[in-house]
Amino acid sequence: MLNNKQNLYALSLGALGVVYGDIGTSPLYTLNTIFTAGKHPVTLNADNILGILSLIFWSLMIVVSFKYVAFIMRADNRGEGGIMALLALVLGKLSETGNARKTILILGLCGASLFYGDGVITPAISVLSAVEGLQVASPSFKDYIVPITLVILVALFFIQRKGTAKVGALFGPIMVAWFFLLALLGLLSILEHPGVLHALNPLYAVNFLRQDLLIGFLSLGGVVLALTGAEALYADMGHFGKKPIQLAWFYLVLPALVLNYFGQGALLIANPKAIENPFFLLAPHWALYPMVVISTIATIIASQAVISGAFSMTDQAIKLGYAPRMETQHTSEDEIGQIYVPGINWSLMVAVLSLVLVFKSSAALAAAYGIAVTGTMFITSILAFIVVHKLWGWSIIKGALLISLLLCIDGVFFSANLVKVEEGGWLPLSFGLLIFTLMTTWKKGRVILAQRLKREAIDLIPFVNSVSGDSITHVPGSAVFLTSNPDGVPSALMHNMKHNKVIHEKVVVLAVRVLDIPHVPVEERILYNKIDDVFHQMTLRFGFMDEPNVPLALFSQRHVMLESFETSFFLSRETLIPKTGSDMSFWREKLFIAMFRNAGSAIPFFKIPPNRVVEIGAQVVL
Repeated sequence: MLNNKQNLYALSLGALGVVYGDIGTSPLYTLNTIFTAGKHPVTLNADNILGILSLIFWSLMIVVSFKYVAFIMRADNRGEGGIMALLALVLGKLSETGNARKTILILGLCGASLFYGDGVITPAISVLSAVEGLQVASPSFKDYIVPITLVILVALFFIQRKGTAKVGALFGPIMVAWFFLLALLGLLSILEHPGVLHALNPLYAVNFLRQDLLIGFLSLGGVVLALTGAEALYADMGHFGKKPIQLAWFYLVLPALVLNYFGQGALLIANPKAIENPFFLLAPHWALYPMVVISTIATIIASQAVISGAFSMTDQAIKLGYAPRMETQHTSEDEIGQIYVPGINWSLMVAVLSLVLVFKSSAALAAAYGIAVTGTMFITSILAFIVVHKLWGWSIIKGALLISLLLCIDGVFFSANLVKVEEGGWLPLSFGLLIFTLMTTWKKGRVILAQRLKREAIDLIPFVNSVSGDSITHVPGSAVFLTSNPDGVPSALMHNMKHNKVIHEKVVVLAVRVLDIPHVPVEERILYNKIDDVFHQMTLRFGFMDEPNVPLALFSQRHVMLESFETSFFLSRETLIPKTGSDMSFWREKLFIAMFRNAGSAIPFFKIPPNRVVEIGAQVVL
């Protein structure tokens, strides 16, 4: 029991270092953005400050505490979170055909794409907002803000290869200190002006919205900045588990955030000029430089939440068939969900550095921030309705009442952020559209390719009957032919027989399937069919969070005795040729072919020893 508690606390500490960095650094820029940024900033006076604080508090309680931490995290896909895991969970309960499945699939992919859009902005705005504290300490630092930010971000992306566990262990204690600092600074300010606590009353939020509906509505585009990171904590659930994340939120993160926001509000009521940078001005002047240092470290950690989430989501997308294979490195022997995807890491780095160079300040980036994350939140709520109805057995009325409430809140936040499109919100939307196009193109292209190969393939059983007996030479050893269609003759098998005029003593026609569940038990992993003494059909089934180690699964099964040093793996390497009049537009065909050509090899993805592989080329007209 003691070890379980120690492990829970250790995971909670790690979660603080990875999961809560994003939402934990939102006090750096939220209030300043609401009262100064955009075309319609909120007028700075005591009533409006209390109204905004009330909106922030109740948004944190409803959206983060209730919707995500208490409710959505229950909708895990066997321990895994994030919109891709949720999408797989939902699709598993819908029929294989029909408009409902297509609609849900499109929505889920839109949500995943928007998550990437948010992931590009978070590191840029977080680190910029912290480094800008140097300007508060001394205006002479103004010209150094962008270069310092770039150096910090480059260093952050370079340490990702160390793995989430090591990064979390390093950052966890720092984030504990950060949240205690947030709470302390806020509490000291509240003690000087305790009247600010009236904002805990939701009537202040209601009255603020009622006095000017337009300004109140537009202010929600800034209030949502206090919620950024909620989707990331759900996506990172597979890294640490549900309970450590919940424990960290309710016992430390939420109290610290509320105290700091209210402390900034108390400061602004007493000194409206502090709106220049209310977070840093909470601290005494002598503490500004240490505050900048720890804030910068905290924002580096904030970036970690979305980077880790992007790794998890990419890995899930690859295994579910929505993205081409990429190199994926497992960075922990204990937690399978802790991974590093180099291609995504470096792509994010280039995008983030470009944003810093283009926008140059957190205030400019704030105009682009929020629209992607609120869009993802809205889609998550829609998927949650199917979960509560189909999986949890709630009645349609009961489920609709709850989800309608969440959708109304998400919808209002998303609508308030739509006005940001012209000011910079087009950026995450464009990035999301690009990701959506790539994902749907890859999925549709793979379906078309599989159909072409299946149509051209010869049925396996008649082929086996035609080559049985002494009609062809058999050579010692075993051959494993990987194919997407285990009922047809693999292209590599046909070409090998045509060119070499031989068949091995044992032939395994092997298909690998990734199911829409995180893990497949070892005892349920293999489907086997013996055709005759030579030919065997086999399907290996993995979950989308399993490591698809084909040799390990093959050599440990008992259906066909295979010797590792006498077994060769035959793979087809298709060369795709586009054609007009296909099921996919010509430009998407060209895009799919480019993605296919640059996709990672199946050899390292399936952990097949390269010196046991024979690749045979084939041309396929799409």
